[in-house]
Amino acid sequence: MISIDDMAAFCKRKGLVYPSSEIYGGLAGFYDYGPYGVELKRNIISEWWRFMVSSRQNIVGMDGAIISPEAVWKASGHLSSGFADVMLPCSKCKSSVRADVFLEEKTGKPLETRDLKKIDELAKKYKCPVCGAPFAESSLLNLMFPVTIGTSEKAYLRGETTQMIYLDFKLVQTNARLKLPFGIAQTGKAFRNEISPRNFLFRMREFEQMEMQFFIKPNESKKWFEYWKDERLKWFESLGLKKSNLRSREHRKDELAHYAKSAEDIEYKFPFGWKEIEGIHDRGDWDLSNHSKFSKQKLEYFDEDTGKQMTPHIIETSGGVDRAFLVFLYDAYDDDKKRGNIVLHLHPRLAPIKAAVLPLMKKDKLPEKAKPIFEELREEFNCFYDEAGSIGRRYSRQDEIGTPICVTIDHQTLEDNTVTLRNRDTTHQVRVKIDSLRDEISKIIDGDWSIFGK
Repeated sequence: MISIDDMAAFCKRKGLVYPSSEIYGGLAGFYDYGPYGVELKRNIISEWWRFMVSSRQNIVGMDGAIISPEAVWKASGHLSSGFADVMLPCSKCKSSVRADVFLEEKTGKPLETRDLKKIDELAKKYKCPVCGAPFAESSLLNLMFPVTIGTSEKAYLRGETTQMIYLDFKLVQTNARLKLPFGIAQTGKAFRNEISPRNFLFRMREFEQMEMQFFIKPNESKKWFEYWKDERLKWFESLGLKKSNLRSREHRKDELAHYAKSAEDIEYKFPFGWKEIEGIHDRGDWDLSNHSKFSKQKLEYFDEDTGKQMTPHIIETSGGVDRAFLVFLYDAYDDDKKRGNIVLHLHPRLAPIKAAVLPLMKKDKLPEKAKPIFEELREEFNCFYDEAGSIGRRYSRQDEIGTPICVTIDHQTLEDNTVTLRNRDTTHQVRVKIDSLRDEISKIIDGDWSIFGK
């Protein structure tokens, strides 16, 4: 499996992801998505939304603000020690590492304590990875990013998209006329002041989330927790992830978030180990109850079965778009020695470019025939036109960004209005009438490759 550093280099080279502000030296934990990366990212979000929202009658969406007042984050618990990481500062160069990550890498075992004295004892065995000096005493670093509104009002960039859903819970439920069980979904940016962002897109300071809060009756938590864990695994697998690279792992009591009654992570087998890509959490009624308490506003649901007001419990699915992006890349990445180039075997629905239109040569009126085909296809699909270089090199360029289909216009096209369709995964080619191109490409995008004999 390709290393994380090599994957970052590949992403930069192919226009997927760039280090942010690189011409000024960059900023750790921040990345920009290039022309093909932004398309892949948008496709991931679109597929998530289709699976979680559009295809279900009892889940709706919203889009909350990125900045919110300090009171929100006090109520949510994000300004307490529960939303902080233990920091190990160097006694000499003043650089810092995140204690749990650093010590797990050194010992090969998860750090199962947040007791600072115990962590300091463990850290005495090791030195600063930057300068080799001993560590100073550990401390907690809150992960929230503070901002000032106007001249004095204190607020925060949101540490997760979830809280906006709770604040608008009653409004959304009333406006959409929702009855339990129901969900509210949201995608968008979140921010965490990570001590040591690392592993490319895996741990960032600015990232994007795909979250859904499912509101239920208190006695139905176990049933819905299992249901949503299975559904989220099913989504990853439906888009081509290998089952052997996925697993679910139950949280230990000492690692449960401050709001969670129970939690399981969906993990992926990265080159740096099994790591979380999505969390399923039983949050109980902690969030709605706390926001009701702090805001003095009732966030309740009228249960028609009992004729009483109640505070729903919540099952959360929370995944990172950037981590999903990285996972789909890793699972698709293939250094094909026979072809002599990288092939991204992305599911066609995720592929940044759906079809490339390629005239065999830049002469003999082939470009004149190819361009109208391209213009027609691009009305429905994200397509790419390329007439530069040998046809083999052009195929390779498309393989490397995951384009599932290449449409080649050759001399036979001028005679019978057929084109060659090339299968990215097998390189197998078939001839197709121009009039049927749209239909055949649509089938392939939906995962039907039968035109190639599969």
